[in-house]
Amino acid sequence: MKLICESLEKEDYTQELLEVNFTHPLIQQKVRELKSGLPHSSLEYIKKAYEFVRDEVSHSWDIQSRIITKTASEALKEKEGICYSKCNLLAALLRAEGIPTGFCYQRLILGDTIDTGYCIHALNAVYIKIEKRWIRLDARGNKEGVQADFSLKKEKLAFTANSARGEVDYSLIYTKPHKETMDVLSQHEDCLDMYLHHLPTEL
Repeated sequence: MKLICESLEKEDYTQELLEVNFTHPLIQQKVRELKSGLPHSSLEYIKKAYEFVRDEVSHSWDIQSRIITKTASEALKEKEGICYSKCNLLAALLRAEGIPTGFCYQRLILGDTIDTGYCIHALNAVYIKIEKRWIRLDARGNKEGVQADFSLKKEKLAFTANSARGEVDYSLIYTKPHKETMDVLSQHEDCLDMYLHHLPTEL
């Protein structure tokens, strides 16, 4: 799929935002930890940051947690979040190093069948300087049936959108998290209830 940038200015994908608060001391500390011992290569850092968010920050639904995190620093502090907040965290870790990082979305069936309804799933797009192109990374967190990975060759996302089932793979790379995805995190207090009944269903 051909990805389309919301902005042609790479700088728009490196800005600090309320949700992507990369100057927060916790984020800065984690950046230093991730960089420690790495060669001077942004590619190695991107991979390490991605794998940290994917593997070390739990998806709230997987651990059946009622806690809702929203900002990057909240997700890092609690070590959990749904895909929306995990995207904020990965974006913060990368933007802190000046690496252009955006937000992408998919419309997916929430459960296993269409009657469970749909939800908007979030993932990141990262600009790989040495390749001069964007790639998508999904740090949702792997589990049985979900195996996302860092790859420059073939995209390895958590989910593949099936248009025959009404699912959509949106091609736009947003500079900011979509407002609806952030609003839902602010408007609810129980993550499990929010996840089952209140996630946005389309963009």
